[in-house]
Amino acid sequence: MRYSLPDFGIDLAQGLFLIAGPCVIETRDHAFFMASELKKIAAANGITFVFKASYDKANRTSIKSFRGLGIKEGLKILGDIREQLKVPILSDVHEPSHCKPAGQVLDILQIPAFLSRQTDLILAAAETGKIVNVKKGQFLAPWEMKNVVEKMREAGNQRLLLTERGASFGYNNLVVDFRSFPIMQSFGCPVVFDVTHSLQLPGGQGESSGGQPQYIPHFARAGVAAGVDGLFMEVHDNPAKALSDGPNALNLSLLPALLEQLIEIKKCLKKT
Repeated sequence: MRYSLPDFGIDLAQGLFLIAGPCVIETRDHAFFMASELKKIAAANGITFVFKASYDKANRTSIKSFRGLGIKEGLKILGDIREQLKVPILSDVHEPSHCKPAGQVLDILQIPAFLSRQTDLILAAAETGKIVNVKKGQFLAPWEMKNVVEKMREAGNQRLLLTERGASFGYNNLVVDFRSFPIMQSFGCPVVFDVTHSLQLPGGQGESSGGQPQYIPHFARAGVAAGVDGLFMEVHDNPAKALSDGPNALNLSLLPALLEQLIEIKKCLKKT
């Protein structure tokens, strides 16, 4: 079973799953709080949950931006969350040298959109044997992701997720082509919709990115109706105070009601 996580008794290929968490690890206590709350909300709605937080955000807009706690401390926190809260963990890798140590802790390695064509990084991630989630670059057409799939498979790893996170639409804006979901699913991979990053306004605030979080529910509902396999959402208990990507994050308090709607939409699809 290519997408099973036996330590948690789940299979990402079975039913809608949610990847969620703050953009970056801000503090140990905050990461534990968010993981715990998200696990409760997901369990109450019967949805498979993977906790996401980055130990390092190497592609921030400004040199002054907060990047995270670094690979050593960050992976320690993520490993403790995995062990103590019993939830699978996802985080970004930015360099080939990060893949091996990250693969010893993470259940899913994520390759950021800006790095989706970096062959050495893709191969290093594939060689860990872990599930790898590759975000489609803002500069790529969905059919070009077939090349990423072939790179992974040539490296001997069939455990690949593909994520849509919007395409560049002029300056400081993104647009989502919903045709990308079935196109990328045709490559034999589960497809994830990164709802919150698709509503980012890259560099829209000069030294940081802006966002349009008011449209998160609309995009999430549309994505599930379009048949995505999983959803990716950056969620924060206080987006205005978030140290990274707060302008496009979903407020934690809004997640329960949204998940209830999404589950109902998924049920409608099953009936048809």
